[in-house]
Parts: sequence; C-alpha cells; structure tokens
Amino acid sequence: MSTLVDVGLPRYEGAEVVVPAPATGAGNWAGAASVVLADGVVWMAHRVRRPLDAGRGVSVVVSRSTDGVRFEPVASVERDAFAAASFERPVIMPVPGVGWRLYLSCATPGSKHWWIEAVDAPTPQELGRGRRTVVLPGDRAWGVKDPVVTRDEDGRWDMWVCCHPLDEAGAEDRMVTQHATSADGLVWELRGPVLAGSPTGWDARGARVTAVLSRTPLRVLYDGRADAASNWFEQTGLAEEVDGRLVGSPAPVAASPDGDGALRYVSVVALPDGRSRFYFESARADGSHDLMTSVSA
Repeated sequence: MSTLVDVGLPRYEGAEVVVPAPATGAGNWAGAASVVLADGVVWMAHRVRRPLDAGRGVSVVVSRSTDGVRFEPVASVERDAFAAASFERPVIMPVPGVGWRLYLSCATPGSKHWWIEAVDAPTPQELGRGRRTVVLPGDRAWGVKDPVVTRDEDGRWDMWVCCHPLDEAGAEDRMVTQHATSADGLVWELRGPVLAGSPTGWDARGARVTAVLSRTPLRVLYDGRADAASNWFEQTGLAEEVDGRLVGSPAPVAASPDGDGALRYVSVVALPDGRSRFYFESARADGSHDLMTSVSA
C-alpha cells in the first residue's frame, strides 16, 4: 500500500463536500483530515473545530468509505480524554503487527505549546480507547503539531511536523516544518527544518507541509500565509526539492474563492485507476469551513 503520488493538484472547482461545517460562521470548521486507502476502503480521521470561545478543536472523528465521498463515522476521540485544550490535525494509518495508529495534535492548556501523541489499536473502531504513547512532547522552545507521516515498504518512517517557536510572546503562530525519522513510528528523531516561508512572500509567516506527493525528487503540498492576521486562513502551495532543499512556490496553487480564501490541510490518496483523490479544508462564504474532496484529471 502507498499513499504517495506525483501528479495532480487539489482543485476547488467541481469538488464535493465530504463533511459540512459543524455550524455557520467563523471558527466552525470541519477538516484538518488525514486519509488513507487500505484494502479497498478509504479511512479518514478529521478534526471538528468550534470557535475560540466555544471549545476550539473538540474531537477527532474516524470514518470509513467505499467511494471516497460518503463516509460513515466509526469512532470518536474527545480532547478531554487527553487533558488537551484543543485538537488539531490527526494522522490515521495501518501499521503492520500493530493494527491501526492515530496520531493526535494536542494543545497544552493555558499555553501556546502543543504535543503529538499516538494511539494504537487492533482496528479503527477501537482507536478511541487504544494504547497511548507521547511521540513528540515539544519543549519550552517549540510547540509541535499537524504531522504528516509516511511508512515505506522497507519499514522506513518519516514525519514532517509543523513547529511553532515559543520564544516571542504573541508571535507563536509562526511556523516552520521539520523532518523527523523513526524505526517504529513511536520514537522519533528530529532532523531539523526543511521548509520555511519566503521572507516577503505570500508564505512569509510560515510554511506547514500537509501532503507528500513524491519522494524522488521530494515534492510536497504545504500551507502558507503572509502574516499573523491570516492565521487559520492558510492557502496551499507546492514545494519541490532543488539541490537538496525544498523550495516553495511563488504563489498559492490552490485557494477557496469564498470567505477568507482558506484551502488548507490537504491530504491525498492514490486511486487504483492512476488518478489522485485530494481532501482539503475549504472556506465557505459565511466564514465556516467544509471538508471537501476533488479528483485529479
């Protein structure tokens, strides 16, 4: 099984709503999804978010689908069970010898710090009560969240993790992407930053890898924004490896025509017919965000 593809881009035109926003208005967002195709079934984990004064990221829902569009929820993980102030983007994936794993992005109450925790269970339906392991705790200097995790057929684990510097009060929204490696997906070694925004470009405030399109050369989709005011309203860029480093696109490659323009947290699966199905969180005119999907041509 592989989730790596090297063709196509997400597109708003012709996209279908997979999970509608939980309510109307800014801060009511369905999205930040991770999606994987396993044995003909599409499995998805997505975050349900409320406005800041109504709970923020309240849960992660695990769902299944046979057509990639209509999903049936099978499990839910609540933030209170993890003593977290909020959830952000999860990762769901099958793990040989384990069953299934769910990575959770957890906010530390009363701070701007985040940590990443893994939950292992025999089936997706049991992920709400699986075995827990803190895999990246973060520290006083960095909050860590929104991982993208891959495991190749040789057992190599890679993670691209969004890191927020905590050294400047009021500017913790800044973000860079670091690369990490692991032998088992539980014990990780951070290898250092691999993608940051351009100094004065559309992604100057930060760059967060959201999907790996190919490995040789490395091509990724990433969320970017120009300033602090655009926090939560990121658009999608394309970064490609040039002379051993990732270089971001000079402009977004995908955005919503509605609301705040957000089109972010892209996930991608390779379809049996050679096309790619993209999932993304996209703004509506009223400021809420739907979880949507499109298929490459």
